[in-house]
Amino acid sequence: MNMKPADLVFIGIKGSVVALNRSTGEQVWAMHLKGSDFVNVVVQDGVILASCRGEVFCLDALTGNGLWHNPLKGFGLGLATIATEGSVESGNALLMAEKRRRDEAAAAAASASVVAASG
Repeated sequence: MNMKPADLVFIGIKGSVVALNRSTGEQVWAMHLKGSDFVNVVVQDGVILASCRGEVFCLDALTGNGLWHNPLKGFGLGLATIATEGSVESGNALLMAEKRRRDEAAAAAASASVVAASG
C-alpha cells in the first residue's frame, strides 16, 4: 500500500518528530531533531516543518528524511512559531500554552528563590 501524508499523524515530542499511521496508530518513522525540548510541527504540501530549540527543520512527510535545516543563528534557543500560507491556527494555540507554562514555571522558581534568600 502506498501511503500519503494524509494517512499519517505527526507528533512533536521531546526533540523528535514521530509519524503514526492514522488508521492503526503504529509508528511509521521517528526523527530526532535536537535536544529534548518542545517541538512545534506544521504539515504542508508533503513536508513537515518543525521547530525545536530555536532551530527549524524540514522533513519529508513519508520518510522523515531531512530536506533542510536552518539553525537561525543569533536568535537564541526559545520557542519558535511556524506560519505558512493556509497553515492551521491551532498549532499556535498549543505553542502559546507551552510558552505560558514555561513563563509560570520560571516565575514560580524566581519567587521560591526570593523566599529562600529572605528566610
